[in-house]
Amino acid sequence: MNKDDKIYIAGHRGMVGSAIWRRLEAEGYTNLIGRTSRELDLTNQEAVETFFAENRPDYVFLAAAKVGGIKANNDYPAEFIHQNLAIQTNVIHNAWKFGTTKLAFLGSSCIYPRDCPQPIKEESLLTGPLEPTNQPYAIAKIAGIEMCKSYRRQYGFDAISLMPTNLYGPGDNFDLETSHVLPALIRKFHEAKERGDPEVEIWGTGTPRREFLHVDDLADASLHLMRRYSALEHINVGVGTDISICELAEQILDVVGYQGELRFNTEKPDGTPLKLLDVSRLRDFGWAAGITLDNGISDTYQGYQLRSKGDGSRLQPDSSNQ
Repeated sequence: MNKDDKIYIAGHRGMVGSAIWRRLEAEGYTNLIGRTSRELDLTNQEAVETFFAENRPDYVFLAAAKVGGIKANNDYPAEFIHQNLAIQTNVIHNAWKFGTTKLAFLGSSCIYPRDCPQPIKEESLLTGPLEPTNQPYAIAKIAGIEMCKSYRRQYGFDAISLMPTNLYGPGDNFDLETSHVLPALIRKFHEAKERGDPEVEIWGTGTPRREFLHVDDLADASLHLMRRYSALEHINVGVGTDISICELAEQILDVVGYQGELRFNTEKPDGTPLKLLDVSRLRDFGWAAGITLDNGISDTYQGYQLRSKGDGSRLQPDSSNQ
């Protein structure tokens, strides 16, 4: 990519898109394009076609998505499959149609079977049943991978698919109804400390293990792969190590400074028991994560404290994430 190439970041106000935008600016790219959801509804086929016809970006980072944790996926399965399928279909098709040089589609590690061998290799896709709690979202992301592969095979369109592990960091969603586990625990422990609560409830048994990637590392990897990776198959993006939810809670508890007890509600779902990505292919392309979990949690908590001092709505996801 040249520094003055026109680069469209779909979802530039969301956690992933804003991190990619920051990284591109830091690298000296000067012709970045972003639209909020009010300016451009990516689920609207006609609106997206008009946008691409008028702007004709050279490169596209497709980071826009309808995202959420276990509760959100359970409560709103129709929105998760409909909105993500519509966004992906409109952006990928029109990027090809109006001459985009290359597109990077950002997916999720939830595409893999619930009980596949660990660490998860790219070849594990479609080898078994998905985790039921996020199946609609996962199916949408699998469709995005297949769409990129199909447009590459039929039209020669240089579309790549990046599958990141669990993300956290600046711009995260701290709304307890829709957030993922790490930001939810930060908020729960902070508010419990402020109120002096003797204990905090955590969903599930605490035994599932998860891998966590700082969103600034994902942005760095996305730019690295946009420059260097061009293949039919998707590629995992992660750190290559995992931690149990119980261990994660204790680590966040230390950062926040909460002195109470943890109470695991085993009547609530755990989700996938193990989910660690094999990142050997990513490392073969010369990239490895650089932000430790300790430093990343501290950074995220500092950002939460700044946001929580203002209007509580700032703890919710930006609507332009989609």
